[in-house]
Amino acid sequence: MKNFRFALKTFLFVSIFCSFALVIHAQATRTWVSGVGDDVNPCSRTAPCKTFAGAISKTATNGEINCLDPAGYGAVTITKSITIDCTDTFGSVLAASGVNGMVINSSTASVRIRGISFNGAGTGLNGIRILSASRVSIEDVVIHNFGQHGVSVEMSAGTLNMTMDNVDLRNNSIHGINSFLTGTATMNLSISESNLVQNGSVGLNLGAAVKASIADSVLASNGSGVVVNGTALSVSNCLINGNTTGISSAAGSTVRIEGNTITGNSTGLSLAGGSILSLGNNMIDGNTSNGSPSGFITPS
Repeated sequence: MKNFRFALKTFLFVSIFCSFALVIHAQATRTWVSGVGDDVNPCSRTAPCKTFAGAISKTATNGEINCLDPAGYGAVTITKSITIDCTDTFGSVLAASGVNGMVINSSTASVRIRGISFNGAGTGLNGIRILSASRVSIEDVVIHNFGQHGVSVEMSAGTLNMTMDNVDLRNNSIHGINSFLTGTATMNLSISESNLVQNGSVGLNLGAAVKASIADSVLASNGSGVVVNGTALSVSNCLINGNTTGISSAAGSTVRIEGNTITGNSTGLSLAGGSILSLGNNMIDGNTSNGSPSGFITPS
């Protein structure tokens, strides 16, 4: 009987220890993925996981997932603050057949995405879909071939502060970037050194409750380059070329433009009930119809 009790206690101790070890692995600050990994692994440097979805459950809040080698790491849903960084490793996500490449859904989440290629293969939904978040940073990322939008922000509450730097959004069926905020949601958006090209409807489509800026970027060969509906946008030092409409400002919108080249569009500037204010140093020429700003900004 004593031996049985000893064996039972030993078994319970080992079981508790193993469970505790699993919890520790689940809370690693840094985890790793590899094309030859396995999601049953602890996602360590020497025993990496195979997918982002496998690694995220083993990564602590505010932790980081890194890529060890070039591979496709699968679609993922993010519900906590985290960094996913595949810089210089050619990490990718193939999200076809009605799948979103990445969904972010946590009102308190601060998320940073770097160095990833998202490919919808023509049948995926959205490259990155944001349902709720506090901060999102997207850097050195390619998002292409999605059946809906490259990046779609669909929040109903809270304020999202989002930055996009060196992001290519191309050949998405509807919009490159789409904001559709409802309820009390608001967004501050800053885009720099990015390419929004060859998207079926609009390169940058902004709805109400957004304060946005785009600088040093290319908006080319989209249905429309920029459409602003009920919000404020600053456009500076951008090339806007080959679109049906370069910039369209709808009712309740104010677009401020500085140092841009707007050429080769069917319509350069369209006042669709809103205003477009120019600093006076834009080149607006060579469009079928150039259009004109509604007013000018006097430098202070």
